[in-house]
Parts: sequence; C-alpha cells; structure tokens
Amino acid sequence: MEQRTLFEREDTQPLAARLRPQTLEEYVGQTHLLGEGKVLRRLIESDRISSMIFWGPPGVGKTTLARIIANSTKSEFIDFSAVTSGIKEIRAVMQQAESNRRFGERTIVFVDEIHRFNKAQQDAFLPFVEKGSIILIGATTENPSFEVNGALLSRCKVFVLQGLQTEDLVQLLRRALTDPRGFGEQQVVIQPEMLEAIARFANGDARSALSTLEMVVLNGEVSGQTTTVTQETLEQCTAKKSLLYDKKGEEHYNLISALHKSMRNSDPDAAVYWLARMLEAGEDPLYIARRVTRFASEDVGLADPRALEIAVAAYQACHFIGMPECSVHLTQAVVYLSLVPKSNALYKAYEGAKRDALTQLSEPVPLVIRNGVTKLMKELDYGKGYQYAHDAKDKLTDMQCLPDSLLGREYYRPTDQGQEGKFKTRLEQIKAWKARQEAHKPEE
Repeated sequence: MEQRTLFEREDTQPLAARLRPQTLEEYVGQTHLLGEGKVLRRLIESDRISSMIFWGPPGVGKTTLARIIANSTKSEFIDFSAVTSGIKEIRAVMQQAESNRRFGERTIVFVDEIHRFNKAQQDAFLPFVEKGSIILIGATTENPSFEVNGALLSRCKVFVLQGLQTEDLVQLLRRALTDPRGFGEQQVVIQPEMLEAIARFANGDARSALSTLEMVVLNGEVSGQTTTVTQETLEQCTAKKSLLYDKKGEEHYNLISALHKSMRNSDPDAAVYWLARMLEAGEDPLYIARRVTRFASEDVGLADPRALEIAVAAYQACHFIGMPECSVHLTQAVVYLSLVPKSNALYKAYEGAKRDALTQLSEPVPLVIRNGVTKLMKELDYGKGYQYAHDAKDKLTDMQCLPDSLLGREYYRPTDQGQEGKFKTRLEQIKAWKARQEAHKPEE
C-alpha cells in the first residue's frame, strides 16, 4: 500500500479528483450506456465485464467508469498507463495475469490513453486477450478504428461516450457545492445562471467544469465564513476561451450549425469564418471533418459525387497531420462544398424509407428476391422466378423488389442540380422501360 507523507492532504487534490464518482449512482451522464437496463450497466452490476474500449472526448468519464468497475469487481484490477509503460512492463503484468488465470482468478487490465501505445505494445496484449488471461479495458480520445490494431479491436466491444449535456454538468457543479469532498463544508454563494455559464463554457467536459468552478470559488470575495462568486470573477476566469470560442454567446453546436448552414447557402466566406472560429478556439479538427463529411451527402449528394471523396480526403488529412497544418485542408473542403450544386434528395430518400421501415417492420421480403440456399427454402419457392439483370439485353428486368404494400412507392426523387440531372434522366429511362413492360403484360 502506498503511504502518505505527513505533508500530503486530500484537500490539496484538484476538485475533479476529489469528486470522482465511486459508484454508478454518483456517475453523471452517458444514460445511453448506463441508464437502468442498459447493457453496460448490466455488465458492471453483474460483474461480467468483457474486453472493451471506451471512446470519447476528454472529461466525459472514461477513466471514472474504469474506477467504478475496479471498485465493484471481484477480479484483480490492474491500472496501466500507456504514457509510462513499455513492453517490459506489459509482459510482466501479463505473466502475473496468466498465473492468476491458472488459479481461477480473473484479471482486468485498464489501459488509459491506449491510442498512445504503438503496434508492438498493443500486440503484446493480443495473445493474452485471445486466451482469456486478461480482460482489457482501454480508454481513448481517438477513433479506435485508426489507433487500435484491428486484431485487438475485433476482440473488444467499443462503447462510445458522449460529451456531457449542460444539465448534466450543472448537476455535477451543484453536487460539488454540497458534497463534503468539494465545497460542502464552506458557504459558497453563486447564482444558478453562473453555474449554467460554467457548464456551457466547459463544452461537455466534466473536468473542465469542475476546474473552472474551483477557480472561481478560490478567487471569490470572502466575507467572514462566506465566499461570494461575482460576475466579474466568473468573466475573468473564463475570459480567454470566451474571447475565442463564445465571443457573442454562441454555443458549440450553434457554431457547427453556422458552418453547416453557410455551406448550404453557398456562402464560402461565411463558411470559412465559422471554420476559423472553431479551429482557433481549439475545436477538434476531426469533429469538424466528420460534420463536413455528413454535409457532403446530406446537402450535396449526387449533385456532385466527388463531394464525399473530398470530404473524406480532408478527414484523412486532418488525421495525418493535425492542427495547425490541416486547417488548409478543411478550408479546401468547406469552400468546395459551399460552391458545388446542392441536393438533399438522398437525405429525403432515406427519411421517407425510414418512416415506412419503422411503421411496416413486418413486411416480408418478396419470395422472388429471397436467397434459397437450402432444399427446404427452394421447396418454399425462395428465389423462384428470380431474374438476373446482367443476363437481360437492357440490363433491366420487371421483377418486383418492394413488398406488395409498398409497390409503387418512390423515395429517391433526383433534382436537376449538377451531376444529379444525369441520374434523374437515367432514372426516368428506367421507369419508362418498366412502364412499357407492364403495359405489354398479358392480362390475367
């Protein structure tokens, strides 16, 4: 056991460390994973953890979840840092885990910042994960598809943690003011709107929210036993980020909305301005690149099929070289998407199909396009009458592919914008051909 020195006091720890939740009941946010009956909560409560990776932005509770698992599991729990550990340390821990396995004891190994491990270090875990010597829990702020070896990733369940909502952070800040581990033994006066301002300023990051609260309380006006946080103190403690990222009061999602809508409105100047506002404030360029990629299909689509290629290329460039160099790649994508023809036909096609899919979930697949892979299926007419389009003269058939109840439904309605005009012409030709075939069918 690590011994404390005479000079070490718990209250010298940062507020975020003192208030780290110890149980699921204290944990805030991630209800999509930890709400009642959700899969991750059931795994933790039943102590049936399997290898997994927590992926999410900083300050959303990845390490805290691992600590909660450590407090609740009957397994040996080993905390590992990707920053300070090498191959030698990994092998030593793995040998101990293998020894534990022989005696019937499980070992859970938590690796914080697993994306910092190189390929050789990650490979050192693989055989022990495969044979069950360890249960691996990794935490990363980077996309595990890029940063974790495919073989290791395929053996782990990825849980995506989301930035905390403003109301979640306000709840956390209120607890900090009443909890004895926080400021519960002090008299702190701070207005509710100030707590909300701190929560917005933190932008989904619990650690940032608690650090800001600690700063404003420590710099508050003291009168007797009471500390009062003034608006001036709050503004001083949040001045830098407010100047860059929230100068006019816009929140994180308002800025990305401004970028998206400027591109949709074919305004490259406005789009580049909002892009710069986000990047210079420290926004993750990969987050912006993901939103730009969405825009390429939602708002451009087949009006310019190259839009998606350029957006994906910009994402890859951001991943390769990071800021500040990747700012020009994002600018190229944003300007291109602002200037190309626009179409939301693909977005509307999916939304229409989704509505029918959700309301008509039991519609059977027509027998003609089912795959009759067994004798019984063939006897039940699976695939009977199937027409292979490549064998047809026009590469078209009049085979029915929609369920009977949706026959004639149209989801994709192409526009005349840009390249989509060609797709519209082609679709009209296909429909005209099918209409002629239908007209020449003999009456039953």
